Amino acid sequence: MPEFEEMCESMKNAAGALRDADVPFVLGGSLAAWARGGPAPNHDVDFLVKPDDVERAAQILAELGLRIENPPEGWLVKAWDGDVLVDLIYDPSSGPVTDEVIERGEEREVLSTRMRVMALEDVMVTKLLALDETHLDLAGSLEIARPLREQIDWDEVRGRTKDSPYARAFFALVEELGVVEREVVG
Repeated sequence: MPEFEEMCESMKNAAGALRDADVPFVLGGSLAAWARGGPAPNHDVDFLVKPDDVERAAQILAELGLRIENPPEGWLVKAWDGDVLVDLIYDPSSGPVTDEVIERGEEREVLSTRMRVMALEDVMVTKLLALDETHLDLAGSLEIARPLREQIDWDEVRGRTKDSPYARAFFALVEELGVVEREVVG
């Protein structure tokens, strides 16, 4: 697993290259949460790009020296910067990346690099809708929910994930733990 410092360098280099090439993107996943005070991630770098931009984004990262991989999943492209994985996600479980998803991201300075950082509601919705019977790991969502709970519009996240039994299980757990207030029904 890469060191956090290596992930940060890969994030900055990739973000700078995408920004300089005018490819719209947002920093997503655990790094988006970290940029707002969440725990430091140790897995990968997630950038979300529109489906129409993913090939160009991959080409730009290849020109930067990253090794590109097109996995069979059909919703992302993987780019390897040594041991650091940079995911270009274009069609997550919450639906294809759109201009609106990117525009909801807040322009921030992350380690002295300007970039859009995915809205926390979008981060949580994407994580919760990715849960299924083969991937039911709540750890990442819980790690984000506790420290960032005051920054997240939980009613919006509940509304956008209400059809997922796995998201409802997540809410039952965080409500019981006192991380999120119980939903007011009625």
